Amino acid sequence: MPDSSKRDVAVVLSGGGINGVLLELGFLERLREDSVWPRIGWIYGTSAGALAGTLAALDRLDDLEEFLLGLQPEDAFRPRPVWQFPGGLHDYTLPATIADRIGSPHEIGTALAAAAIELVVFATDVSDHPDADETRDFELRYSSRSTPPGTMGRAILASAAISGLVLPVSVDGVIATDGGWVRNFPFEHAYRNPEVAAIAAFRYVPSYAPTDMTFLARTRERLERFRAVPPARALLAEVRLAQDRVARGEPAHYGELIVRLMRVAFARNAVLEERLAEEREISVTELTRLRSDVIGASVAAALPWRRRRLREELEKRFTSARFPFRHDRHVPTLIVRSSPGEDRLDPTFRSDRPWPKKHKRALIERGYGLTDEALAANRSALERA
Repeated sequence: MPDSSKRDVAVVLSGGGINGVLLELGFLERLREDSVWPRIGWIYGTSAGALAGTLAALDRLDDLEEFLLGLQPEDAFRPRPVWQFPGGLHDYTLPATIADRIGSPHEIGTALAAAAIELVVFATDVSDHPDADETRDFELRYSSRSTPPGTMGRAILASAAISGLVLPVSVDGVIATDGGWVRNFPFEHAYRNPEVAAIAAFRYVPSYAPTDMTFLARTRERLERFRAVPPARALLAEVRLAQDRVARGEPAHYGELIVRLMRVAFARNAVLEERLAEEREISVTELTRLRSDVIGASVAAALPWRRRRLREELEKRFTSARFPFRHDRHVPTLIVRSSPGEDRLDPTFRSDRPWPKKHKRALIERGYGLTDEALAANRSALERA
């Protein structure tokens, strides 16, 4: 068993909205009970994972649970009166709620700077870049070790600013929004950290209920009373077209299209991140075996006086080869994946749909139980790291 005082384990937390952060809380609570917890030196989080990772790095999971159990839609994203439908523009109320119940951005950033665990969060750069730059990847990375406290606190909030609902926020002059667009599951960053010996990760697998479009029928009924008025008649025609689109399974309006595209982008880049990790692990293993087999067979077939020089030449050739991942090493990994199931909370943040505590507790327990099962199945791999 490794020295428990050595921090050589990284935790990776994906985005996932209200459902994801509750599942991640269960994941983190189970990790806190495990022998792996004192070994955690880094937490990499995006969006919901940035928020959960913040309280985990500060060892305030009890505060996170209290915060989430009391959180309601209007505390995070309050719909504006004219946009009371899914996909409409919302006021980003989460920063004020966090400041009131957990701490101000500067207070949180200051505490993180002094924490034993380094937190790294990700946001998306949507600043205006009139000059094309093919080297720009639009990923914003903020570490609690190198980012000023106030900036770090704002970066966490920017990472959680769901683009389909709220406008971006400014972080020291950079216009930033939900990190899920570029790095919804920041596994790659943990793997590339040479000090990381093992990784424990949670990836939210989204599932969505059909969007409720009954508001279109109500809107149409109200507009019918004023159909003699030209502007009302024109709007009524648009509502009818929206209803037709819904009947065909198409987005009713542009706002819903943006939400659908956001879901596709977030889910897709999370899947690709994990797939890349799997392919890299296979490559590392196979390249190691290939190197050993080729050098061993070649040296065995060579004349005795030639073997030492041949081994040196082959070692040098493999070392200089430009294979991807050639210098990587195997990193034991535990990945817990979960969707919310029947306890899913409405992710559209409609103010008339509260988030019941019983569903929140069920999601926390689901994350805890799945992590318990994963730890039991992967115990030996983590202990060997």
